[in-house]
Amino acid sequence: MLRVAVVGSGPSGVYTAQALLNQSLVPEVRVHVLDRLPTPYGLVRYGVAPDHEKIKSLQNSLRAVLEDERVTFVGHVQIGGADGVPPARLAELYHAVVYCVGAAADRPLAVPGEELPGSCSATRFVSWYSAHPDSAPDDFALRARSAVVIGVGNVAVDVARILARGADELRATDVPRAALGALAGSRVREVHIVGRRGPSQARFTTKELRELGALPGARILVDPAELARDPAYAAPDGLPLPAVVRRNLEVLRGWAVRGGPRPSGAVYDRSGAAHDPSGVPYGPSGAVPDGGRRIRLRFFLRPVELLERGGRVAGVRFARTVPDGAGGVQDTGTYEDIEAQLVLRAVGYRGVELPGLPFDPVRGTVPHAAGRVLRDGVPSPGEYVAGWIKRGPTGVIGSNRSCAKETVASLIEDAPLLARRPAADDPLAVLRAWGQRPVEWDGWLSIERAEEALGRSLGRGPVKIPDWSGLLAAARGEER
Repeated sequence: MLRVAVVGSGPSGVYTAQALLNQSLVPEVRVHVLDRLPTPYGLVRYGVAPDHEKIKSLQNSLRAVLEDERVTFVGHVQIGGADGVPPARLAELYHAVVYCVGAAADRPLAVPGEELPGSCSATRFVSWYSAHPDSAPDDFALRARSAVVIGVGNVAVDVARILARGADELRATDVPRAALGALAGSRVREVHIVGRRGPSQARFTTKELRELGALPGARILVDPAELARDPAYAAPDGLPLPAVVRRNLEVLRGWAVRGGPRPSGAVYDRSGAAHDPSGVPYGPSGAVPDGGRRIRLRFFLRPVELLERGGRVAGVRFARTVPDGAGGVQDTGTYEDIEAQLVLRAVGYRGVELPGLPFDPVRGTVPHAAGRVLRDGVPSPGEYVAGWIKRGPTGVIGSNRSCAKETVASLIEDAPLLARRPAADDPLAVLRAWGQRPVEWDGWLSIERAEEALGRSLGRGPVKIPDWSGLLAAARGEER
């Protein structure tokens, strides 16, 4: 029997477990899927926006793998760090260990003022409204009138959409009650999504982009002059563009021509002017009815400084850029300030070093060859990686499937040698002896029941428990 530990229960970890179950060269495989959190699913639970129910439903397919009798979910187990199990000791318990620990850090802007109160990563904001237990209580949305989201990927669009969406629309989701209450009291009326390059180089998908235009009570504003600076936008028929880029440009072109789509439910009079259903007109300046919000998509602006007033962030100074003819941009020497009391950076993730594993600080990944961990350039027997810690934070959720298959192919190729290594008969007993307190599948099911009960008490569907003590108490079946 081949015993394998998979560290991380997000998509890359579960797809790795699935690939191990589906291979036929080694008939007897037992997989322990370990996670630092007492809950499975990784970024599907704590990174997918709460109003993206279709993507969140991916949990059902991940669940089917974790419920396989050959797989054991082992939550609340720390690997590495002062209180964790070192990778060298973990290797004593299994024939092989696959690290699928993702990319937990965000990339900084590296500009003056970035550490001001009111400035934070989109990652932290997502963790807050997703009830990640490491997230500190906050009231992000309460103080700000205007927010700037720096970045033009799907995460940027997600956080902008949550800021612009009414709390009543999020009540049907699993947003924790503290975050829902803060969003209900939000004073944000203007959200700027800003990128340093042009629309053809934006990383959002067309589906995410279109969702902005479908938000009730919101108005999308795009500056035609900024779009026209992009050669692909100005002459799309003469350039071989990816399909997603063409679709994105079509959406942006439609918004620019119409001055932005009217909020859902708009009524048009004979002159073509739009009003809300109560008859209040939407003005050409982008005005919206009371309670409505404007979302401005901006391009060719590079952040150079966060501005301060009263000890908090008060805006962002941007340098105007233009295409440099080589796929990048260059500054023009002119600047623009955008007022904001909340600044969220969404410019990418970075892998974090796991003590005891080799790490490339430039790429933010573990050095590997086809998933085999390299120590001093040589494959380390029994150590593997998959997911973002292997290839960097690229691709969509489905990209992890082929990545996991490559790693598992390497592991199975090594299986005759791996099977000769010693492995513990009962790794969980050893982990407990080493001070860990694993939460197994029954504990996770108990957390699910507690979240369903919490939702019922609030007149909602399941509502996430946002703190460590609450999760662990629920896992033990204790009432709070």
